[in-house]
Amino acid sequence: MKRYVFNIIQPVGEKPPPEELEKVMAQLGEIRRELELSEAWVFGCPLQEPGDSAVVRVQGDDVVATDGPYTEGKEHIGGLTIVKMETQDEALWWAGRYSRVTGLPVEVRPFQGEC
Repeated sequence: MKRYVFNIIQPVGEKPPPEELEKVMAQLGEIRRELELSEAWVFGCPLQEPGDSAVVRVQGDDVVATDGPYTEGKEHIGGLTIVKMETQDEALWWAGRYSRVTGLPVEVRPFQGEC
Protein backbone atom coordinates (compact mmCIF):
# COMPACT_ATOMS: atom_id res chain seq x y z
CA MET A 1 0.00 0.00 0.00
CA LYS A 2 1.10 3.52 -0.69
CA ARG A 3 0.91 6.32 1.86
CA TYR A 4 -0.70 9.67 1.11
CA VAL A 5 -0.98 12.89 3.02
CA PHE A 6 -4.16 14.94 2.87
CA ASN A 7 -3.22 18.58 3.44
CA ILE A 8 -6.32 20.51 4.40
CA ILE A 9 -5.96 24.01 2.97
CA GLN A 10 -7.45 26.64 5.25
CA PRO A 11 -7.89 30.37 4.68
CA VAL A 12 -6.08 32.76 6.99
CA GLY A 13 -8.42 34.58 9.32
CA GLU A 14 -11.46 33.87 11.41
CA LYS A 15 -12.53 30.32 12.12
CA PRO A 16 -16.16 29.22 11.86
CA PRO A 17 -18.36 29.79 14.92
CA PRO A 18 -18.03 27.08 17.62
CA GLU A 19 -21.42 25.48 16.90
CA GLU A 20 -20.53 25.07 13.21
CA LEU A 21 -16.99 23.87 13.98
CA GLU A 22 -18.31 21.24 16.42
CA LYS A 23 -20.51 19.73 13.67
CA VAL A 24 -17.60 19.63 11.23
CA MET A 25 -15.29 18.04 13.82
CA ALA A 26 -17.91 15.39 14.65
CA GLN A 27 -18.25 14.50 10.96
CA LEU A 28 -14.46 14.35 10.57
CA GLY A 29 -14.37 12.04 13.59
CA GLU A 30 -16.79 9.70 11.79
CA ILE A 31 -14.56 9.64 8.71
CA ARG A 32 -11.55 8.91 10.91
CA ARG A 33 -13.35 5.97 12.57
CA GLU A 34 -14.19 4.55 9.14
CA LEU A 35 -10.55 4.87 8.07
CA GLU A 36 -9.41 3.21 11.30
CA LEU A 37 -11.84 0.31 10.81
CA SER A 38 -10.56 -0.19 7.26
CA GLU A 39 -6.97 -0.05 8.61
CA ALA A 40 -6.15 2.86 6.29
CA TRP A 41 -5.63 5.46 9.06
CA VAL A 42 -2.01 6.28 9.94
CA PHE A 43 -2.06 9.72 11.61
CA GLY A 44 -3.86 13.03 11.56
CA CYS A 45 -3.84 16.28 13.48
CA PRO A 46 -4.72 19.97 13.13
CA LEU A 47 -1.86 22.47 12.97
CA GLN A 48 -1.38 25.75 14.79
CA GLU A 49 -1.58 29.00 12.85
CA PRO A 50 1.38 29.76 10.53
CA GLY A 51 2.45 32.65 12.80
CA ASP A 52 3.19 30.08 15.53
CA SER A 53 5.83 28.39 13.37
CA ALA A 54 9.57 28.88 13.15
CA VAL A 55 11.85 28.49 10.14
CA VAL A 56 15.37 27.11 10.56
CA ARG A 57 18.04 27.97 7.98
CA VAL A 58 21.77 27.56 7.65
CA GLN A 59 23.57 30.88 7.11
CA GLY A 60 27.27 30.27 6.67
CA ASP A 61 28.40 28.34 9.74
CA ASP A 62 25.34 29.35 11.79
CA VAL A 63 21.93 27.79 12.10
CA VAL A 64 19.35 30.54 12.49
CA ALA A 65 15.72 30.15 13.58
CA THR A 66 13.27 32.91 12.71
CA ASP A 67 9.62 33.31 13.55
CA GLY A 68 7.25 31.95 10.91
CA PRO A 69 5.49 31.73 8.68
CA TYR A 70 7.75 30.41 5.95
CA THR A 71 5.73 32.27 3.33
CA GLU A 72 2.99 34.85 3.49
CA GLY A 73 -0.26 33.79 1.92
CA LYS A 74 -4.02 33.88 2.08
CA GLU A 75 -4.15 30.13 2.75
CA HIS A 76 -2.13 27.66 4.78
CA ILE A 77 -2.13 23.98 5.70
CA GLY A 78 -4.52 23.85 8.64
CA GLY A 79 -4.23 20.14 9.28
CA LEU A 80 -3.03 16.90 7.81
CA THR A 81 -4.06 13.29 7.65
CA ILE A 82 -1.82 10.40 6.60
CA VAL A 83 -3.48 7.30 5.16
CA LYS A 84 -2.52 4.02 3.48
CA MET A 85 -4.38 3.37 0.22
CA GLU A 86 -4.12 0.88 -2.61
CA THR A 87 -4.62 3.50 -5.32
CA GLN A 88 -4.57 7.25 -5.81
CA ASP A 89 -8.20 7.09 -6.89
CA GLU A 90 -9.08 5.65 -3.48
CA ALA A 91 -7.10 8.44 -1.78
CA LEU A 92 -8.88 11.05 -3.89
CA TRP A 93 -12.28 9.60 -2.93
CA TRP A 94 -11.49 9.83 0.80
CA ALA A 95 -10.04 13.33 0.40
CA GLY A 96 -13.28 14.28 -1.32
CA ARG A 97 -15.15 13.29 1.83
CA TYR A 98 -12.91 15.59 3.87
CA SER A 99 -13.49 18.41 1.40
CA ARG A 100 -17.28 17.95 1.45
CA VAL A 101 -17.39 18.09 5.24
CA THR A 102 -15.03 21.06 5.68
CA GLY A 103 -15.82 22.98 2.50
CA LEU A 104 -12.05 23.38 2.11
CA PRO A 105 -9.62 22.23 -0.59
CA VAL A 106 -7.60 19.12 0.25
CA GLU A 107 -4.25 18.47 -1.41
CA VAL A 108 -3.55 14.75 -1.87
CA ARG A 109 0.15 14.03 -2.08
CA PRO A 110 1.84 10.61 -2.16
CA PHE A 111 4.99 9.95 -0.18
CA GLN A 112 8.14 9.08 -2.09
CA GLY A 113 9.16 5.43 -2.00
CA GLU A 114 8.44 3.17 0.95
CA CYS A 115 8.25 4.91 4.28
